[in-house]
Amino acid sequence: MTAVEAPAVDPVRAARLAELGLSWQPSGQAALRGPLLRLAEECDRAFTTLAQIWQADEERHPASLPAQRLQRVDYLRSFPHQATLAARLADQEANLDAFLDGPVLHEDGTVAVTELAAVTQVLTPAACYHLFNDHLGETFDAPRYLTTRNTCFRNERYYVPLRRLSSFTMREVVCLGTSAEVVDFLEQARAALDAFFELVDLPLEWLTATDPFFRPRANPRYIMQRVEPVKHEATYGGDLAIASINRHHDHFGVNFELTRGEEPAHSGCVAFGIERWLFAITDRHGTDPADWPRLADAAAKVRSGLGGGRV
Repeated sequence: MTAVEAPAVDPVRAARLAELGLSWQPSGQAALRGPLLRLAEECDRAFTTLAQIWQADEERHPASLPAQRLQRVDYLRSFPHQATLAARLADQEANLDAFLDGPVLHEDGTVAVTELAAVTQVLTPAACYHLFNDHLGETFDAPRYLTTRNTCFRNERYYVPLRRLSSFTMREVVCLGTSAEVVDFLEQARAALDAFFELVDLPLEWLTATDPFFRPRANPRYIMQRVEPVKHEATYGGDLAIASINRHHDHFGVNFELTRGEEPAHSGCVAFGIERWLFAITDRHGTDPADWPRLADAAAKVRSGLGGGRV
């Protein structure tokens, strides 16, 4: 992948974010503490409150997925440029001795690896993959609503604090059901998000998007997404997607053997990038926590307005 220079970062804003609790690493990773950590947690409380519009069941999953399972949806061929693999040294005494006899670390900070064990795990690229994998082979007699949060990993051409990270936090809400049930869920989700954005005074524009396929024009899934848009992003400032609504049709249902009645289940999801929300809120409302909107309260109002239960 060709290297791309990262956009310039405002040093004054960067210093203020550091005061609020952002610790930024050039590898594209962020640590949070203090006000920013509290804001991140409130964001997630708001999203889980919205998930309760459908009484979504919470799940928790590990940091990686079996590559064999992920490849059921051809992930490694579609996104090899973004995949982060979980690797370790081969567990043979001679190999470990060779590693210890070497420099262990090169002067440039890279690990002086010897032989690696077989790579079988991929670090989580999107939180929802775990939901499909964990329910492999199940049949549903009613629409199923699930929600989960995970740390996700993606290789990118450049990294920008809170905007583009190599590891970041994603909250997702997923519906598994018939085509009509999924369409209904996504329409309700869009209405709920529009109401939420208005309450927290975040001006966002919904834009049609595609997934970041490798060699997209050679991938039939990219062509299909251009012909029939299935991904719409809530975009802040013209170019920062902080939430998305995605319709998968029966892609995951077929490949993970999920059925709704007698047919392959359809699915759709709503995804939130929590660190990007921190950027948008501090950009829109400033860096004084006293000026930040009460996100959880706003989400509760939206849930109450939609009936406060499964719709």
